[in-house]
This record gives sequence, structure tokens and C-alpha cells, in this order.
Amino acid sequence: MSNITTKRIIEEIAELIDIPDSSYELAENRYKDLADWFGRPEARCSKLDPHLSPQGSFRLGTVVRPLDENGEYDLDMGCRLRTGITKATHTQKQLKYLVGDDLENYRVARSIKETREEKHRCWRLKYADTLSFHLDVVPSIPEGVARKQMIKEAMVKNGSADTLAKAVADLAGAITDNTLISYPIISDDWRISNSEGYALWFESRMELAKLLLEKWASAAKAAKIDKLPTFRRKSPLQQCVQILKRHRDVMFKDNPNGKPISIIVTTLAAAAYQGEVEIDDALESILIRMGGLIRSTIPQIPNPVNPVEDFADKWAKPEYAQRKLEKNFREWLVQANSDLREIQKVRSAELVAKLAHERFAVKLTSEELRKIPGLDLVATPEVSKSHTIAIPPAKPWSMK
Repeated sequence: MSNITTKRIIEEIAELIDIPDSSYELAENRYKDLADWFGRPEARCSKLDPHLSPQGSFRLGTVVRPLDENGEYDLDMGCRLRTGITKATHTQKQLKYLVGDDLENYRVARSIKETREEKHRCWRLKYADTLSFHLDVVPSIPEGVARKQMIKEAMVKNGSADTLAKAVADLAGAITDNTLISYPIISDDWRISNSEGYALWFESRMELAKLLLEKWASAAKAAKIDKLPTFRRKSPLQQCVQILKRHRDVMFKDNPNGKPISIIVTTLAAAAYQGEVEIDDALESILIRMGGLIRSTIPQIPNPVNPVEDFADKWAKPEYAQRKLEKNFREWLVQANSDLREIQKVRSAELVAKLAHERFAVKLTSEELRKIPGLDLVATPEVSKSHTIAIPPAKPWSMK
């Protein structure tokens, strides 16, 4: 059962690590501007029915502020050419450079100084304005009927509802990857990707909180729109993912290559979520269930929208053995559970402020905490015996 003091502490932390709606809106404007550019008659891609869509944490509404106040945000975007290109007519390399040419023209037209950067699966542009971020654009084409059917059947076998599995599978695409032998030749060997389908699955997990559906529908009606953008819904699941990602970032501040990757944290949290309405109940149950969702066989953490893909595939690869990825994940999960129990039991304003700073890199004074409605905190510091890992405080992002 939810504890009002614990709930308010966690809500306060979640609010401080979130980014303002204006930042989401700025990112959305960047997406729309680029989509308009690709739709221009002069664009090479315009006759190929380009569809550009946000991906990743901005799409899911789970972005967290960087630990470094000068840190960059990752903006992921898919560019799907829906007609005129197939695996039988074009190579992955041809598709990638077709999209890349329009992106380069966009960079010049928008006076973006840094040249576009080629990554294995995407093109990267770096912006430096009111929101410092890099934009990764992933070229793709629709996946074939046979593979979509395979994905649907795998999802149903994995426990997804038939209607959700079909909707997700229909969004599957084939992306470019210059590490593949098949990259420069006509071949059926393309990687499958489905960021839009993943977002649909994630939203289906958010909506397990039935009591929130009416609230969201009412807010959308008041705003005279069909549906609230995902980032404005602020479900317990979204906030829990943000809190977990922030805790991980702080714990692995000095070992970023060894930290659990966001897609694993997000997927396990969403799969573990059972529709709890209160954020403290949701966080507790997610942390209890997450570890039990890791399989002992391959795939250990299957992609929910492509169950044959393993999000934890690097855990067992010899070239990543030195990073100790699985060990790090399990140790992080233990520490996150321990720190949640600490928050649940402390009633000292000073110790809560210390925990918030050391574990989540947020700045909260004991005086500020005691002014928050619903918090039953005392002024006398308590001695904590369960603080076992000494983490140097990270410099939080300026809240000016």
C-alpha cells in the first residue's frame, strides 16, 4: 500500500530529473521541421513517401536530465521510405545515402556547422541551440509480409494479445547497417527494427493503470486533441523508468561503458509493471519483479516486439566480457532495491536530502523538503546503516 511520505519523496525526485514540456516540444519541432524538409518536392526522398517519426526516450516520454549540465540529449528519429524501394531494388548502402543526401542539404540550409556523421545504422547531426542534442536519423523501408507474420506469431507465443501483436508487426521495418556483409549488395539480409511498434507496446503497458485512462481522455478533450502526447501523460511507469535510469546513471557515473543500457531498463520495467496507480507502489513492485524476468536461456531479455532479438546479447559475447555487463546489471538492481527501502524508512529531512543528492544527483535542502505537502519529516538527522556504496555526488543540472 502506498505511503504518502515515500510517494511524495519519489514524486519530487521524478519531477526534478524530468525535463520541461518545452524541451519535448522543441524536440518535436525539430522532428516536424525535418519531416517537412523531406516532403519538399525538391527532396530526393519526396517521391518515395517518406515518413519521419520520433523514437527512443523522447517518443516514450522517459527522458532524464543529463548529470552534466552541459550534457547532450539523444534525439532518435526514423526515416521510412514507404514506396519505390525494396530489398530487391536497392542495397542498404543506396538507401542510406539517399536519405543522407537530403539530410546533408538540410544541414546546410539550417546552418548546422558540424558535418553529418555516419554511424553504423544512422546519420548523426549535432545541434547547439537552446537545447543541446544530437539527432540520429535511421533510414528504413517497410518489412516484408512474411517477416511481419513471423513477428506477430512470435509475439502471440510470447504472451501478447493478438490485436496488439498484429498492430506492432505491421509497423516493422528493415534498417541499414554498414557492419553487415550484405550492406553494399542486393540482399534479403537486412536488420529488423520497430521503434514505433515498441512505443505502441510500451503505451499498452502504461495503460494497465486503468484509472488513469479517463484522466488522460479528459485532458485530451479539454485540449481539443484526439490523444495526449505520450510525454504529457506522466504515468507511474514513465516516472519509474526515469527514476531507474537516473539511479543507474549516478551509480555508473565513472563507468559509463559498464552501465545497464536504457532499452534493457525500460523493457524490464515495462514488463514488470502491473498497473499500479501510485508511483511508490509501482517502483517497489517493478524492482521486485525485474530480475525474475531475465531468462536463463537465450534470448535472456527478448525484444517484446521482435522476440527472437536479445537485448542482452552483449552479456555473453567475449569482446564485452571485461565490461561485466550482466554482473553490473544485477548489482545495480540490488542497490536500487536497497536505496528504495532506505527512502521508505527514513523520516529525517536531512537524510532524505542526502539520499536524493547521492543516489539521484538532485539538489533538495531539508528546508525545502519540510515545505512539501504530505511529507512527514523531522529535522533531527538519523544514522543510516544500510548505506553500503559510497558514490561521489554528481553535479546536478542547473534548475535556474
